Amino acid sequence: MSVMTPPGIKNSGDYIEGVLATVKAKNLAESEFHQAVQEVLDSLRLVLQKHPEYRSARILERITEPERVLMFRVPWFDDRGDVQVNRGFRIEMNSAIGPYKGGLRFHPSVNLGILKFLAFEQVFKNSLTTLPMGGGKGGSDFDPKGKSDNEVMRFCQSFMTELQRHIGPDTDVPAGDIGVGGREIGFLFGQYKRLRNEFTGVLTGKGLNWGGSLIRPEATGYGCVYFANEMLKTRKETFDGKLCLVSGSGNVSQYTVEKLLDFGAKPITWSDSDGVIFDPDGIDREKLAWVMELKNVRRGRIREYTDKYKKAVFMPTDVKLDHNPIWNIKADCAFPSATQNEIKAKDAANLLKNGCKLVAEGANMPCTLEATKMFLDAKTLYGPAKAANAGGVATSGLEMAQNSARLSWTREEVDDRLHKIMIAIHKTCFETAEKYGTPGNLVNGANIGGFMKVANAMLDQGLV
Repeated sequence: MSVMTPPGIKNSGDYIEGVLATVKAKNLAESEFHQAVQEVLDSLRLVLQKHPEYRSARILERITEPERVLMFRVPWFDDRGDVQVNRGFRIEMNSAIGPYKGGLRFHPSVNLGILKFLAFEQVFKNSLTTLPMGGGKGGSDFDPKGKSDNEVMRFCQSFMTELQRHIGPDTDVPAGDIGVGGREIGFLFGQYKRLRNEFTGVLTGKGLNWGGSLIRPEATGYGCVYFANEMLKTRKETFDGKLCLVSGSGNVSQYTVEKLLDFGAKPITWSDSDGVIFDPDGIDREKLAWVMELKNVRRGRIREYTDKYKKAVFMPTDVKLDHNPIWNIKADCAFPSATQNEIKAKDAANLLKNGCKLVAEGANMPCTLEATKMFLDAKTLYGPAKAANAGGVATSGLEMAQNSARLSWTREEVDDRLHKIMIAIHKTCFETAEKYGTPGNLVNGANIGGFMKVANAMLDQGLV
């Protein structure tokens, strides 16, 4: 990251490197966690001179160590009656400003390193929302893809049978993430209620009929576009007519496309693990509805889009390559909304070469450190995930508030609150970046802004 050590801290770099070395030594082979910690610590070089109390209280060492790590066996029966065994996790990272809050991810790639990185990011993301939520993350290496509803139900019930011991509305409130949508949240909530004999707001992303919030499914995508719109305003620009690349085709991608259409932009891509769809005519509301039915109901593959819309092109992807074809399509804006590290250095170079002026991260840490540095050095409008995709957890916080009050707000009220939260997050990031001498660098703004609130709460609460 392009940061400078302030004058007067001769050894701040050594201190940061020492903390990072300790994190790597304690968490071997957890590269995503190392990457997330390094990105934040690089920004925090800027605050050590003004706040020596953070160093003396060992805040950096404490904030990079989870308060609790849970790992457990999840046995379940498949439809053939055979026993399957998966591994379950919950990382309770930091509760300085509220109960642990963060999603559950069901995907074969899930491991401790990925969940630690997600939980660490969640701490600062939740802090930026202005709501009282700590950070956590969890999940399993279970793959819901290709499983029947009954298999997913049996897995979720087994998973919750263990997890319910460790969560609660004032302790830890999980939500959905990759592989965990409304179906999975329903099965998880039903088992929690059955075992605990209580109906509480222990999960967010619930169905509207039983405690869910309007706008929650849309929130991450909507919030990302709201944040990007604030970035454009700093250069007196709008989305009107801008070509936009959106990766993924799940929840975040779908509602990113919907909100881009509301703002007059022209989204032109989708993707999934098989490949990329490029639609030169642009994605309109009819095409969006078709993709939502394909992905949310039929659970099909994005390549089927070309069977329906003949002008669209399907490009298969190869994970062994150092680039993805989606990021080599000429466009004004990019919304990486699929998974971590999907934009590598070669992808960043392709985007910049093709004139991309804005990158807003809908997924968690979708850009490598090299790609992030390239965007910042090029003065691209760059919205880091812990700020740009905070709309999802912000609306989860609003769902928690509605559950606590036994109320349900209107769609307009929730959307208005979400929009105001995203404006506030951008304001915090923008002003903090300027205050610490790196104007326009929203990575530093988000990292420092999110960190300060948590660090000060940790100082107030003593050595716990």
